Amino acid sequence: MSTMFRSLSSYNYRLWILGALVSNIGGWMQSTAQDWVVLTELTHNNASAMGVTMALQFGPPLVLVTVTGWVVDRFERRKLLMLTQTALMALALALGVMLLLGLVTLPIMWGFALGFGVINAFDGPARQTFVSDVVSTENAANAVALNAASFNLARLVGPAVGGVMLVLVSSGWVFIINAGTFLAMLAALALMRKTQLAPRAKKAGRGRIADGFRYLKTRRDLQIIFLMVFLLGTFGMNFPIFASTMALEFGREADGYGLLSSVLAIGSLAGALLAARRDRPRMQVVVFSVGGFGAVSLLSSFMPTYLSYALVLVFVGFTTVSTLTTANGYVQTTAAPEVRGRVLALYMAVLMGSTPLGAPIAGWVAGEFGPRAAVQLGAVAGLLAGAIGLAWGISARRRAAAPQLLD
Repeated sequence: MSTMFRSLSSYNYRLWILGALVSNIGGWMQSTAQDWVVLTELTHNNASAMGVTMALQFGPPLVLVTVTGWVVDRFERRKLLMLTQTALMALALALGVMLLLGLVTLPIMWGFALGFGVINAFDGPARQTFVSDVVSTENAANAVALNAASFNLARLVGPAVGGVMLVLVSSGWVFIINAGTFLAMLAALALMRKTQLAPRAKKAGRGRIADGFRYLKTRRDLQIIFLMVFLLGTFGMNFPIFASTMALEFGREADGYGLLSSVLAIGSLAGALLAARRDRPRMQVVVFSVGGFGAVSLLSSFMPTYLSYALVLVFVGFTTVSTLTTANGYVQTTAAPEVRGRVLALYMAVLMGSTPLGAPIAGWVAGEFGPRAAVQLGAVAGLLAGAIGLAWGISARRRAAAPQLLD
């Protein structure tokens, strides 16, 4: 098997990647529907309301970080994922039925967004960490990259299908269909060979999230990774706001918004596959990718037509996923196994928890100054993150012990 796909030699990983692909397609369909419902059905193109929705959905990972990392390290991740996936399926089904019955108001949608956020606060780090459990140590970085490729392949298909379904049927059916896709992940988890899962490294005594913080204090390279990801996640990754408001700016409907999300995924998939080819994740790739994100995002904000904007989005997606996949792989493969779950929970809290800070700001900027200004704000954050990483890299290379962190 080629170097790019070497993790697929594992039976458990093949099950995982297939289940995740089906589930993620449904998730992206639902995400597209949720954003469009808030923007056009529950409000009159109110980007601020959309920002609040995103804040409620992505805030729990930050608020619950003291609990989620400990849970992921303490309990069997396969069973934990079966629990969270079942809960997410139930929420999607309930919201879909309520939409079909015309019972959903903006506060109710916000309540569901919060519910999805709370469950995902546990599901996210469990999924990220479980990837390393189903493959051998030497294939961990490749498995993380292929997992990102699967996620972005779903991102290529899901929003486009969701956008078309919003036009052809209704938003409620999109949520109900997504509920059905969770069965693929549950089946994959149930069919795995438990004897082939990697045993978890356990630390003596009570595991606490404070152990993750203490560990991070000793890893300056991870601190810089977290800071770059925080800037990107806070101001640069508000794509639902950027793409939906830019679609409206160009006079497009839900299918036009879904197509923009899929175009973004073309570059994202390419970035993930390129990361899968690398033998291991490198710090310098994160630095140059996040800086590249800032540059191409700034360019996208000046595009005069829908087509030209969509074309630049390919490069926005590529640089975004190159940054996140490499950062995720770097954290997973260099963190000590006994605290990996807590460090990943902190990483996910920084990445997803930054959205509640940035999404309302991006929504307000888009509403007050137009979507191009909101995109430019994200671009500046990317350029700043790249500058911080580059400055640290130059400084680290001057210290005798640092070159191995940047090779």
